[in-house]
Amino acid sequence: MKKVADKLEEIFKNNREEFEKKWDDIKVFIEYGMISEPKFFDRAEKFCLFKNVNDKYFTLSEYKDYIKENQTDKEGSLTYIYTSNTEDQHSYIQNAQERGYDILVLDGPIDNHFINALEQKFEKSHFVRVDAEVADKLIKKTDDLPSKLSEEQTKQLTELFESQVNKAVYHISVENLGENDLPVTVTQNEFMRRMKDMSAMGGGQYAFMGNMPDSYNLVLNSNHKLMSQLLASESQEDKEKMIKQLIDLALLSQNLLKGEALTGFIKRSVDIIQ
Repeated sequence: MKKVADKLEEIFKNNREEFEKKWDDIKVFIEYGMISEPKFFDRAEKFCLFKNVNDKYFTLSEYKDYIKENQTDKEGSLTYIYTSNTEDQHSYIQNAQERGYDILVLDGPIDNHFINALEQKFEKSHFVRVDAEVADKLIKKTDDLPSKLSEEQTKQLTELFESQVNKAVYHISVENLGENDLPVTVTQNEFMRRMKDMSAMGGGQYAFMGNMPDSYNLVLNSNHKLMSQLLASESQEDKEKMIKQLIDLALLSQNLLKGEALTGFIKRSVDIIQ
């Protein structure tokens, strides 16, 4: 492994541009070596690269310096935000970029394992997929915004949405977000989702996670005007129609709306615009 590391480091130093062009083809082998061999990890830190959604490449130390100012939370922990699919997670990427955050592309077959290895090595750092939280919660920097809803209204809103979902799969939470943020967003807990992904790749210590049911958070934005309009509506039918539409839009953004549910959403959308 030492000879391999020496050769890769030499190529990187002599022709970084060419090394970057080949990175996507060789990264899985380098990541595997770093996961399985601690000594190789120490050597490979010098030439292992991160790639962001703008196709810019950084060494691990370069990237730490690049995001340090804007992606350090109020506890002093550095947050690495990543996407595993730039197409499917495009809206989440866009929302995060609007906050000035940089997004890594970690879409390889062993990247979940690689992320775990990096978290064990990096001090006061953690990785979070861009759709694991609403954009304002990806990096906790300030206290929550005040809510436009009372406690009683928040309770009513939660109960209304819970009546329209399978509570075994979807957990309803209400967050005080910006007025221009989406009214409803689907997120998935980073730890649970990552463990299930690793289980799907081959079991090991995470094998039991493969039997756990999928679980998602439906985050309601208490400060979006549609929430106040929803509560003010006197028609139960109109309320249910609006809730279903909002939920389906959120699910659609995560490619979770399929089959009969997708057909129903399309028909409902046509009815609304007629």
